[in-house]
Amino acid sequence: MDQAKSKLLTSEDWWSVWVGLFIFGLTAFNLFGLDVLGWAVKNTEWLDPGKAISAVSSDWSGIYAPVTVVITWLFMLGVMSVGARFLGANARDFAVSFSVIFWISFACWTLGHYGYIAATPEVAQKLGLGWSLKLTGEAGLILALLAGLAVGNFFPGLAQKLVAATRPEWYIKTAIVIMGAGLGVKAAASTGLAGAIIFRGFCAIIEAYLIYWALVYFIARRFFGFSREWAAPLASGVSICGVSAAIATGAAIRARPVVPVMVSSL
Repeated sequence: MDQAKSKLLTSEDWWSVWVGLFIFGLTAFNLFGLDVLGWAVKNTEWLDPGKAISAVSSDWSGIYAPVTVVITWLFMLGVMSVGARFLGANARDFAVSFSVIFWISFACWTLGHYGYIAATPEVAQKLGLGWSLKLTGEAGLILALLAGLAVGNFFPGLAQKLVAATRPEWYIKTAIVIMGAGLGVKAAASTGLAGAIIFRGFCAIIEAYLIYWALVYFIARRFFGFSREWAAPLASGVSICGVSAAIATGAAIRARPVVPVMVSSL
């Protein structure tokens, strides 16, 4: 019993659940007309840097835009630091490295929303652009990946100092919990949507698990010579649900943390 209780407070998987449910739980205040997370920062496609960020909720539109970034950083730093402390991380080291990673990531995400990079045809028309790369704001993920490669290869000393907060699996698992909880609420609010999700989920199980997963795993092992450690997360990532499936499979087969992360980056 004591060991079970210990895992609830010292397991990365469980802290993904606790943090995810805590953040999701704060949104429940919307039922009482209180938007307690409306101050969180939101990025939009931009040409004028002054219009790149804003509060996610119109109820907080009066807040100074840069303040939303600072509040978001402090909130996430506080929440994740609690979990990191229980996971055995040094509080000071985690806070410093998390802050550096947060600001680098946010800078990449903001630059990824630059109009000429991200704007879709509709947005480009609103911004008065004659052309754009049409990569959407997700171009920020590409920039973040490049930034990570640059730090890891050209600044190994800095990379070593950021180890305390370099926990991609934990962050992704937490995001999965939040996303799953949100989907559950949406499904419960609509009977038709719930029925559609159940039916499509059943079809997806047959396709993904019985056909695509087995095929990708077979090809990876037979023709590319991948080990089981690499082939299983790759098969899950390709056939089921990308990042979340690769992370979950990596944890299930006790793969090295780098494996599902590298598979997810594909």
